[in-house]
Order: sequence, then C-alpha cells, then structure tokens
Amino acid sequence: MSDGWNPRTKAVHAGTRRSQYGEVSEAIFLTQGFVYDTAEDAAARFEEAGPDEFIYARYGNPTVKMFEDRVATLEGAEDSFATASGMAAVSGALMSMLKAGDKVVSSRALFGSCLYVLENILTRYGVDVTFVDGTNLDEWKQAITFETDVVFFESMSNPTLEVIDVKSVSEIAHANGALVVVDNVFATPVYSNAFAQGADVVVYSTTKHIDGQGRALGGIVLGSRDFIRGTLEPYMKHTGGSMSPFTAWLHLKGLETMDLRVRAQTTTAHALATRLQGHVALERVIYPGLTDHPQSALVAEQMGKGGTMLAIELKGGREASFKFLNAAKIAIISNNLGDAKTILTHPATTTHQRLPQDQKALLGITDGLVRISIGIEDTDDLIADILQAIEAAQ
Repeated sequence: MSDGWNPRTKAVHAGTRRSQYGEVSEAIFLTQGFVYDTAEDAAARFEEAGPDEFIYARYGNPTVKMFEDRVATLEGAEDSFATASGMAAVSGALMSMLKAGDKVVSSRALFGSCLYVLENILTRYGVDVTFVDGTNLDEWKQAITFETDVVFFESMSNPTLEVIDVKSVSEIAHANGALVVVDNVFATPVYSNAFAQGADVVVYSTTKHIDGQGRALGGIVLGSRDFIRGTLEPYMKHTGGSMSPFTAWLHLKGLETMDLRVRAQTTTAHALATRLQGHVALERVIYPGLTDHPQSALVAEQMGKGGTMLAIELKGGREASFKFLNAAKIAIISNNLGDAKTILTHPATTTHQRLPQDQKALLGITDGLVRISIGIEDTDDLIADILQAIEAAQ
C-alpha cells in the first residue's frame, strides 16, 4: 500500500496496525505476554509464529512491530529489529554476526561507545579489528581483503563530521565478500539512502532525530529479512536488548514530525555555519553543507543537504570553549544530539573523554572543539545567542 508514497507520508502512516476500536493514534500494547485460547494454540505459536502471532514482549510486540515496519518502509529495508538503545543496535548488529577469528575493518573516527565496542569488547572475544582513515579510499582498499568479514563506519563521523563515501566503500567491501554495517545517525533517515548506496545493515540511535525530543532511549537495526530474523533476532531476544512498547509509541509519534523538524534544523544549521565562517574568535567551522568542507561534493551527492550538526573550534582551547558553553542562554549543555533543543557538547571532556590524547589529536578533537546539534528554535534567536556566547568567550 505504501509503495507509491513519498518519505514524509511513509513516516506518518506506514506499518499502522489498528485494533477493533479503529483508533487514530497508534495503540500502546503495554503487555509482557500474550494469551492463547488453548494449549494446542500455545504449542503451535512456539513452533511457527505468524506475522501477527506474538509470544513474549522480548521477542515482539504489536506497537514495536508498527515502529519496525514504519522505519523499514521509510529506509527501503526488508525488515528491522528495534532495540533498547542506539548502542544496543550497534553492539547487537556486530555481536550477532561475528565470532572468534573474524576480521572487521572500521573507520577510525567513531563515537566513544562505538569505539569501545570495537576496541574492547569484540577483541576480547577474538575478533580482529583494523582501523583506517574513513575518508581515504586507498586505506580502505589496502585494509579490506578476502579475509575481511565486516566493514563498519559512521556515514558521518562524531564529532568532526567527516563524511564516508558509502557507495565506494561498499563496492570495495562487496568485491572482497564483506558485509557493510553503517551507523547512519548523523545522516538521519531524512537524508539517508544508505541501502541504495550499498549498505547491507544500517543502524540508528532512534533516541536522536527519530524521537527528537529528549524523551526515551532507543535504537533500530535494518537489513535483509534473512539477517534480521535469522541472525539478529535470535541474539537480541535471548540477550534482552529489545525496545519497550512505550518507547516504540513515543518514537512513532516522533516519526510523524521528523521530516519537518530535520529540514528546519538543517536550514538553521546552514545559516549559522555561514554566519560563523571567518569569525575572528574561531579556528574553524565544520559543516558538511559548506563548500569548504573536505567532502562537500560527496555530501551533495550522498545526502543532498548538510544535516543538523556542526562543530566549531574556538581559539583559546578549553578555557574559551568552557566560557562559550557557560555563556549560551538558548543552547543547552548536554551530550545528546538530534533534539528539538539546540545542544552544545565539548567532546574532549565528555563523549570522547576516554580517548588518549594522541588519538584525539589524530581525529581533530581539540580542547577548543564544540559540537553543536541544532534544534528547532527561531533561527535568528539562535544565531544571536551563539554569537554573544562566542563574544563572551574571548
């Protein structure tokens, strides 16, 4: 039914399941289990579950299924599995497909928790992990071999906003028989086309733009039906990382306005980045939608727009950046992103605090770097607030 719909319509209507009451807003099936009419029905349900035959909330739930179907339709994926958090999605996708002796090639610029999973958890269980400069195709070509099982990267890195060429890296990986797993949270479902560009598995922290209002943790893994139901689901349902029905309902409500919010946030992000270019108090402004971004041509081709995130580096290091953070009146200090409120983050002392100094330097995470997640506030008000905060930091 939704095949001919545009993305904004899919985000509102796809996957809807109505009860006998014909409710307008999706129902919350806040139950941990389901009742069977007979013992024979229970036995049959466990032998071969049908699409509407739920067993236990850890395995599946009608509200969660609506959310999974809606995001899968939006992304052009065969199937999906909703998880308790974004990191449950990342770790679940990787842990379910890897075993001791397998080899992973990953981009080096990653969110701190993603890096922890790759460096500390996977290697603990005998998985070999190699890191490369994600923007350098030659490094991908050298690192990915016929022995590589999985390639992993953030399509736009956190926090320095490097953009990975999804199509080219996927071609390199597939030529060597490797699966491609893409963390697509910064690109957002609004500007994403990762499956069409070659990704095999896509993960999102739905906490971010999908919920978009700072309410609940969530994540989702998307891919082929064989992978989701044959590989991922057994791992997730036995290890307990599934999404709650209430969270799924909140995220369904978030999907309804996501396209409107993300496009408005992107407009403001571009306006702010343009206004800050060349500011005397800044070492640099990083925004994928600006022509001076190293991957600006790729951004235009792969996403179409620069997205909702930017970063600035203040002259004066940590002292200046802390003064800037403390002087902001509209923008708030937190470590989340993709929210309706504009959020300022100092990665060197928060999200990437545990990285050794040499790794921070390699990734460009300086003491003066501040990540800015743009909200839906009035553009002029927000620009004025950021400018006065920069002035206060000098």
